[in-house]
Amino acid sequence: MCIENIELRHLRVEDETRFRSAVDEFKATEPDWAFAFAFDESGPFSDYVEKLALWTKGKNLPEAFVANTFLVGLVGDTIVGRVSIRHTLNDFLARIGGHIGYGVVPSHRNRGYATEMLRQALPVASAIGIDRVLITCDDNNPASRRVIEKNGGIYDGVIASPESDVPKRRYWINIGDQI
Repeated sequence: MCIENIELRHLRVEDETRFRSAVDEFKATEPDWAFAFAFDESGPFSDYVEKLALWTKGKNLPEAFVANTFLVGLVGDTIVGRVSIRHTLNDFLARIGGHIGYGVVPSHRNRGYATEMLRQALPVASAIGIDRVLITCDDNNPASRRVIEKNGGIYDGVIASPESDVPKRRYWINIGDQI
């Protein structure tokens, strides 16, 4: 498992082909999971990159969104996953979504990428001003549970999710303890 070469960074216009490839793979294998938020495949990719940059500043947010930082994980020229860091928690995020969400492209799973992306996301969250992050995962997702626990996640219980039949496991990470 070679994860030291993963780079976590903002999406760039030149990432269009590799980003669309990641989106397409998720659509083919997990159509209900949002790898890319509010991505209009028919529009100019540069508009999407700009939209994400504005969201980081808390501008032009869709309804129910909070300011967030969207980062992609790259190994070489391949996008292997993404991380979304929510700067604050609204009611939904405080119960179900948490501060940080992540996903690994299905063909790149089980290589340690999620663990490393989350590890790299913690200092970014800290720089935003978040000292303690809430991270959730489906109760029936042992891989995600391990990712969170490897990054210092402290179990906080399981709650019902109004959007799903699958309950959510809640964890807190004290960033100062991890970086």
